[in-house]
Parts: sequence; structure tokens; C-alpha cells
Amino acid sequence: MKPNEGFLNSMHEAMMLLRTRGPTEATEVIQRALRGNQGRPTPYGGEAEAHTLAPTAKRTAQSPTPLRSKVSLDAEDRSHFDTLTYSNAAGRRQYRLYVPATATGEPMPLIVMLHGCTQSADDFAAGTQMNSLAEQNRCLVAYPTQPQQANPSKCWNWFKPGDQRRECGEPSLIAGITREIIARHPVDPARVYIAGMSAGGAMAALMIDQYPELYAAAGIHSGLPARCAHDLPSALAAMKGGNASRTSSSESPQRPVIVFHGDADGTVDVGNAARIVQGFGRPTQRSRETRGPGSGLRDWTVTRLVSGEGVEAELWTVHGAPHAWAGGDTRGSYTDPNGPNASAEMLRFFLDHPNR
Repeated sequence: MKPNEGFLNSMHEAMMLLRTRGPTEATEVIQRALRGNQGRPTPYGGEAEAHTLAPTAKRTAQSPTPLRSKVSLDAEDRSHFDTLTYSNAAGRRQYRLYVPATATGEPMPLIVMLHGCTQSADDFAAGTQMNSLAEQNRCLVAYPTQPQQANPSKCWNWFKPGDQRRECGEPSLIAGITREIIARHPVDPARVYIAGMSAGGAMAALMIDQYPELYAAAGIHSGLPARCAHDLPSALAAMKGGNASRTSSSESPQRPVIVFHGDADGTVDVGNAARIVQGFGRPTQRSRETRGPGSGLRDWTVTRLVSGEGVEAELWTVHGAPHAWAGGDTRGSYTDPNGPNASAEMLRFFLDHPNR
């Protein structure tokens, strides 16, 4: 690579990091470029430290991104990852919104991503890599943020009765953020989706149950069924596999869901995954993917279900996986790079299920 090409790559990388991670990371890249040191890969092709809270997370080697043409560089520079604020009678929440460079003004899908406990919007975006998929598939991605003032561990309060009902508490804030984005951006209202991890997955299950007219489908990773708890003790019991019965506002599912869960999850028992899809009835298909001994990759089983009303669901059980986002990037917390790509599979499922 010519020296001026390497410097151009570093400057482009710094601009991307300034929008998506912050000035500290961008400054580090610029300083390395000025020193002529371009040896550490980042989420965009250079190198950064792995950020993880999960004890099972591992570093993975990555290859530098090849030099792109000026046309593609200019296109990526048009993407942006903004910090916005929404308020209503229930309170105030910040959210990050990723707008792809490929946006043309035509209506786009919107994916609302709810992080887990101790996580942030930036952390969750880095771990799931949903922004990269959104760029490829021309989607908007929103990341509502739960502040420490609302929960000491920054968990969504999926277990509190005041945060379990339509147009009340946190559901009203998440729905309000969704509606605000729809009003301000070219969003296809038939292709609005919600997904989450752990406490965010439990809240995503609640949101799809309470707002079937707003969200076309949900992705629930390492989560729990809607309203399976009513306080902290019952929440802890549900996480460990108790509280098998759940209260639902509907007798059968109204919208499609795709569920991921590791069967070695020591934080949220894998039995909760089956409870999320129990209303869909008996499986119509089950298949197991085996990666082979010594590959370092996990096996998984996919179970497909269809309710009596024709609503579809997929349950992905990742064998040997901990409490972590399958196929995630270790630059985010609670990720497992050795599993199937949950982000890609969720997006595939979402785009196959518009709200009609």
C-alpha cells in the first residue's frame, strides 16, 4: 500500500470512529497514522482494544480492510450515528440512531435494538454489528438507552408491573422513540422490528405483545417471556427457570418472533426460550447444524413453528453457548463469536415478515 493510501484509510477510519464510538478512539487512530503505525485492526479495519464484560468473550484476529475507492469512501461518509432524546409523561430517554449511507429517501425498515444489563447503546451496536448489516440492507437502526438512574445495572425494568403495560412506563418510552423515528425519517411502517438481549430481550418480548400494530416481528436473544415476573424476586426465579406459567394479553401470538438462546446460559435458563414460543404450537421442522469436532465453532438446532393462525416463529438453540450474543463481535460485551450470526439471521427473518 502506498503511504498516502494508508493515511487516507486512517483518516476515513477516524471519521467513522468519531461518529460511532467517540473522539478518544478517533484521536488514537490519527495519532497512530502520524506515527506511521497502522498495525492494530478496529471495527472499521484498523485495531482497537476488545471491550467485554463477559468472562467467556475472546479476542479474534481480523484482517485490515482493503483500500476502497473514493466513491465508496464518500458513500460511507454520508452515514451517521446520532444521539437523540425522547421525552413523554413517563420520563426521558436518549437513543442512538444509525442512518445508512445507502439511504435514498425511499421508505426503509427500522430495527429497534434493546441492550442488556450493564450495556450501552454503543456497546450493543459494536457487539451485534447491526449497523454494518443495516448499511448493506438499507435499514435504520435505533438503540434506546436505559440510564443508571432508572436501574442501577442499566437493565430495562421488564419485571415491574408499571413497566409492563401498553402506554405506561418504559414501554411507552420505547414505543415513543419508535414513533418519533417513523415521523422524522422515511420509514416503511410495515417493516418496523424490535430486538433485544437478556433484559432487553425480555422487554422486546413485552413490546411485541403490547404493540403488535407497531412492530412487525421481534428478535429475542437470551431473554424471557412477557410478564413472567412481577417483582425482583420473581424475576430472579424466572431467570433460573422457575415461574413456568406466564400471563398474556392474547391467547395466541399475533406477530412472528425469532429466538436465540445458549443451552449453557448460566444467567437466564434456556427453558425460557421454549416458553417464549410455546403459544406457536407444535414444531413444523427441526434441524441441527454440526460444525465438526476441532472447528472451535458451536453446533446449533433450529426449530420452526407456525401457530394455528399461521404466525411463524424460529427457535435457535446454540449448544454449549453462554449468556452471550451468538456470532457477535468481541468489541462488544456479552458476545460469542463462535456461534451462528444471530444479527444476520434476525435481519433475514425480519425482512421476510413485514406487517401486513
